[in-house]
Amino acid sequence: MGNNKEQLSDSEEQTRDFLLSLSLFDSFKVDELTLLTKHMSYIQLQRGEFLFVEGDKGNFMGFVVHGVLEVLKKSATGENVIIARLTKGSSIGEMALIDKSPRSATVVSRQPTTMLTLTSKGFDKLAENSPATGVKIIQKIARLLSLNMRRTSSKLADLLNIYPV
Repeated sequence: MGNNKEQLSDSEEQTRDFLLSLSLFDSFKVDELTLLTKHMSYIQLQRGEFLFVEGDKGNFMGFVVHGVLEVLKKSATGENVIIARLTKGSSIGEMALIDKSPRSATVVSRQPTTMLTLTSKGFDKLAENSPATGVKIIQKIARLLSLNMRRTSSKLADLLNIYPV
C-alpha cells in the first residue's frame, strides 16, 4: 500500500487531533479532518478581550481549545446579561457560516483563551474543493443549531411557565 497521505505540520496535526476530540466531528474521516485543518487558524485572546461584539459582521466560527468565554446579550434595559459560558470544545459563531448576518451576541474572554477558527472564506474554499466535506460540515452545524434552538425553547417555556395562561 503506497503512502499518498499529505504531510501535515506539527501545528496542523495538533489541530486535527483537537478536531478528532470534538463530538461534532466524530463521523468525519481522517482525510476530511486533514482537509478541514488546512482551512483553520488560531486566535489568542487575553482576559477581558472581545472575540466579537453584538452587531459585528459574522465571518467566522470557532472552537474553544482552552480558556473560558462568556456570551453576553443586551437586555431591554441595555445591560449585558451572561447567557452562556463556553469552555474547551465549545463552539461559537456557527450561524456566521450559514447566514453571514451580524453577530447576535457579544463574546468576551474571561481568562486567556485559544480559539480554533474557520472563516466563511475558508469554508467556501473547502466546500469548493470538496463539496461532500462541505455538505457534511453544514449538516453538523445545522444539527448543532437545532439542538441549541431546542434548549433555548425549553428555557423559554420554563420562563413562560412562571406566568401561566
